[in-house]
Amino acid sequence: MSFRGTIFDVDGVLVDSPHEQAWREGLRQLMENDWSDVRGQTTYAPEKFTPEVYQRVMSGKPRYAGAQSALEHFEVPDAERRAREYGDRKQVMIVELIEASQFHAYPDALRFVLAVKDMGLRIAAASSSKNANAFLERIRLDEFVEGEGLSYGFVRPGYTLLDILDANVSGRDFEQGKPHPEIFLTAAEELEVPPEESFVVEDAANGVQAAKAGNMAALGLARAEDEELLEEAGADLVVTSLDDVSLDALAIGRLERRGTW
Repeated sequence: MSFRGTIFDVDGVLVDSPHEQAWREGLRQLMENDWSDVRGQTTYAPEKFTPEVYQRVMSGKPRYAGAQSALEHFEVPDAERRAREYGDRKQVMIVELIEASQFHAYPDALRFVLAVKDMGLRIAAASSSKNANAFLERIRLDEFVEGEGLSYGFVRPGYTLLDILDANVSGRDFEQGKPHPEIFLTAAEELEVPPEESFVVEDAANGVQAAKAGNMAALGLARAEDEELLEEAGADLVVTSLDDVSLDALAIGRLERRGTW
């Protein structure tokens, strides 16, 4: 069975966004100011908020769920009550960073998206982030194609990463967050592609688990040296760059590393 649909997470897969930076800085500000009275009751220290903690504890979750998970991880008292304040603080910071263009698209991801689209697969974005569309609409594919010396007839002047999508469920409110498969099943439904004929590209373990729970193949993208974490989550293939994926294998419905074909 060949693949007919591809579903992409956004943050960490398509875009090197400042989410992690905003989460880290937001908590530091709260701990040093508004929440300084409880800091001694926690396990928090700025250096303990590592990329590994972000990937394992927060990545892929809706804003307030991610905030609560981080606060529980650092044993902050009243984590559930404080989660909204933390999430709101992070949101203010992320908007400022987006408006300042403090992010970029991953070149390997853009090459992969274009190649997959050219193969005839339908493409969806499925991110729990409310900010995903703000990133996607700022990434100019026409400029990227020109700079890379590529030629795709479907890329028109002004074409953005948002324009290339056949479906987009990013930023919607779902009853269940990842690792529940609801967001990916909805994306597949709107692509009009059966889940078993789709594969998901994810950089977070709970995203990989969501894909597998939805009967989809999972391509794990380990940009944070977390290959083992993604493999343990059940990814069918783990790579550190999407340039490493075999397009020949993909064409016959297999996720394999380039060089094995």
